[in-house]
Amino acid sequence: MAKEKNETPTVKKTPMASKEKPKKLKKPKTTTHPPYFQMIKEALMNLKEKNGSSPYAIAKQIEEKYKPLLPENFRKTLSLQLKNSVAKGKLVKIRASYKLSETTTRTTRQQQKKKMETRSKKTVSKPEMVTTKKKRKAKKPRQLKSIKSPGSKKVLRASAS
Repeated sequence: MAKEKNETPTVKKTPMASKEKPKKLKKPKTTTHPPYFQMIKEALMNLKEKNGSSPYAIAKQIEEKYKPLLPENFRKTLSLQLKNSVAKGKLVKIRASYKLSETTTRTTRQQQKKKMETRSKKTVSKPEMVTTKKKRKAKKPRQLKSIKSPGSKKVLRASAS
């Protein structure tokens, strides 16, 4: 006895069939909040803790300021940003806390000074002092005694004898 085949019609996939499905349009990701590192830096500066601030305290500080602008997965993204900032050297991890590295604090202080200078220049102009630096003359490299030409050694030996 022959086996009976299931005679269900098979539908072949054609390019037309795949085009019929409407593609879901992805919403562009637009962030209205500032970059994460900037928010972290502001939070650390506001907290002013000597040994650094915990991720929980940083998150709480950021949430207070940017609550309506933050996405749902904010805390997860924040922890990744903290780890990446430590890897880049922008933050220093002390036990379970984070604080700004010295290079980051220097740059922020310099930026604050520049802002203060631009504000003061608008009100009062300061005379600038011109300084000139003297350039040093490049010294010629000396030739080592062992490298000197062999002809000069013969002359020295002849004059010695």
